Amino acid sequence: MRVDYRTAFPDGVTALLGLERAVRDSTLEPDLLELVRIRASQINGCAYCLALHHRDARARGEHQTRLDIVAAWREADAGLFTPREQVALRWCEALTELPRTGAGEADYAAVESVFSSEEIAALTFAIVAINGWNRLAVGLRAPVTSLDGLDLPPNTFASGPS
Repeated sequence: MRVDYRTAFPDGVTALLGLERAVRDSTLEPDLLELVRIRASQINGCAYCLALHHRDARARGEHQTRLDIVAAWREADAGLFTPREQVALRWCEALTELPRTGAGEADYAAVESVFSSEEIAALTFAIVAINGWNRLAVGLRAPVTSLDGLDLPPNTFASGPS
């Protein structure tokens, strides 16, 4: 890790954890939130957050097939992702790729059609939070192997090529 942000700036971590608690206490479905966290982490290329949130989603009972194809949710069979999940994933993509998308009116209209104002705000904060965590983990190189409870393959390259 380049800098251990947890020890170098604990007040920042505490602030982000407070945001996470507020989102968790919202009326948004925990499974929906995990899918959003996974999708943002895929877009941002955050191995640490992908490992963490796949682990957490599986522990909550999420089906492996849904986790495997969340990156291609638009092409998934009808009914595999609920309308709320689909809209949340669309909003997640729009906000995560903000410079490209501009979070257009069509994206917002879709969110507004299935979420209350409070839920829109909570969902947006959830997306802000995961993008923040992704930037910390990718930018400062948080090691995936530091996570507990992962089913990691043995490191076959530890001793170098044979």
